[in-house]
Amino acid sequence: MERIIANQRSRIAPQTGTAFLLLAGQKLHVIDPLGEQVSDLIAFARDEPQEWLSSGRSIDYANTIYLSTGSILYSNRSRPMLTIEADDVGRHDFLLTPCSPETFQIIYRHQGHHPSCFENLVNALTPFGIDPDWIPTTFNIFMNVDLDAHGELTIRPPRSLPGDSILLRAETDLIIGLTACSAEMSNNYRFKPIDFEIISPGC
Repeated sequence: MERIIANQRSRIAPQTGTAFLLLAGQKLHVIDPLGEQVSDLIAFARDEPQEWLSSGRSIDYANTIYLSTGSILYSNRSRPMLTIEADDVGRHDFLLTPCSPETFQIIYRHQGHHPSCFENLVNALTPFGIDPDWIPTTFNIFMNVDLDAHGELTIRPPRSLPGDSILLRAETDLIIGLTACSAEMSNNYRFKPIDFEIISPGC
């Protein structure tokens, strides 16, 4: 299990992931250091891992698919988990699941192994006792998905520029999974790192 130090910037290498605890009141600062790189985020309640971040609840209560500054991200039990305090980009995806081995077989027609956010999240979260079947739709930070009048989705290059970031405050003690996304289309066909920092209250 990787040890993450508060108030110190850490880096997730391209096409990898990590997991860590984020305690109530702490803030998670996710930074795109080079631009146009997606980061899949998932959260579980520390005291009850079968309570997880819910796309459906969050979108329902906000009445929008584009969650940004001031939005609350809710659990499947309707408990606030994270609040977005600041957001340089304002466009993230909460509709699509983390890319998986099957994603690359079905969508990309890729043969053989391909790194995926789902696999990276499974590997990072297993030491916390998270079952793979508990990993739902992730909050895909910086992912730019358009929805047309017929309901068709189009994945476009992220709008994030080098150094753009999002700041989220934990409303309860959480287990966080975070990736540097592995899907070509989501990242404008170039894989880059993601930086993050845990900021403790008073810092």
